[in-house]
Amino acid sequence: MALYVTFGVSGGHINPAVSFAMCAFGRMEWFKFPFYVGAQFLGAFAGAATVFGIYYDGLMAFAGGKLLVMGENATAFIFATYPAPFISMPCAFVDQVVSTMFLLLIVFAIFDSRNLGVPRGLEPVVIGLLIIVISCSLGLNSGCAMNPARDLSPRLFTALAGWGFEVFTVGNNFWWIPVVGPMVGAVLGGLIYILFIQMHHSNPDPEVKAEPAENNLEKHELSVIM
Repeated sequence: MALYVTFGVSGGHINPAVSFAMCAFGRMEWFKFPFYVGAQFLGAFAGAATVFGIYYDGLMAFAGGKLLVMGENATAFIFATYPAPFISMPCAFVDQVVSTMFLLLIVFAIFDSRNLGVPRGLEPVVIGLLIIVISCSLGLNSGCAMNPARDLSPRLFTALAGWGFEVFTVGNNFWWIPVVGPMVGAVLGGLIYILFIQMHHSNPDPEVKAEPAENNLEKHELSVIM
């Protein structure tokens, strides 16, 4: 839904990992990156605050007025991801790298004009289904954040709103993994797509020269829902 609202203005980016991959592969200019990331983190913080305000009475009633990070009455996981008790930190990091790798790999394919693609206007629906598929298949270990803004900003909000800074220390200081892992996975996913798919497209008309990269930069900016 965010993509339908913001596509015409910004391309609908709400994931710093995606914006980073786009800049890394020349699909967005680097000077835009801090502005996009700042807006993404601010938006995620505002979203967490909105959810907290709307469900304040329910959150207070659920655990007798306590805002808990761990335990059967914990509510912090509504806002940010937390690792399962059985997972090690190296495995959690690989989990975030791999899940975001798949996200970017398929997003690059969806917006590749020389690949199968999807009908214009249905990109948000397909990406939404993609996120559901990845979350269902890779969400057991650590919640499948795949988005630094979606995880870190709400985590900071919960720390300030009453859950305390335990949200950063729980799970052996897990908080940095949904921030760093997706950035690594995004670049890896984009690189895999370019090396193994995009570079092997056949040119339908070899006599037609490609347009200069600077003219195509905005045209090829990816627009994603995450």
